[in-house]
Amino acid sequence: MANEPTTGLSGFYPVLATRSVAASRDFYIRHLGFEVTFEADWYVSLRRPDAPHYELALLDHGHPTVPEGHRAALRGGLLLNFEVDDVDAEYQRLVAEEGLREVLPLRTEEFGQRHFIVAAPDGVLIDVITVVPPGEEYASQYVGA
Repeated sequence: MANEPTTGLSGFYPVLATRSVAASRDFYIRHLGFEVTFEADWYVSLRRPDAPHYELALLDHGHPTVPEGHRAALRGGLLLNFEVDDVDAEYQRLVAEEGLREVLPLRTEEFGQRHFIVAAPDGVLIDVITVVPPGEEYASQYVGA
C-alpha cells in the first residue's frame, strides 16, 4: 500500500529549539521528572526514568545542524501535553509550591479533561491533564467509544 512506511519506526520524540539549553534542561528535570541521557552544550536528550519511551530533546536554536533560515528559538505556538493521574496534586506542586506561572487556571473541560497550563522557557506551554469523562455533547465524538 502507498501509505505504509518502507522501514519500521524505531523512535519518535520532539526536539525543542531553545535560546537556553541549560535553562530548558533544568526546567524539564526539576518540574517534570526527566533525566539526562546525553548532554552537550548545544543539545540535551531527556527521558522519563519511569517511562523511558517518553523522550524530549533540547537544541540550541543557532546550532549549525539547524538549516539557515530556520534558526529561531521557539516563541510560542507549541503546546506539550502531559497526562497525569492526579492533576490537582500536580497543580499544587507546580503552581502553588514551586511557583510556576499559570497561563490557564486549573479547570474541568466538557470535552473530557481537567487541566491547567504553565509556561516553560522560550514560550513552550505545558498542559498538565487528567482525563475525565466527557460531557454528553462530546462523548459521541470519541472514536471507538
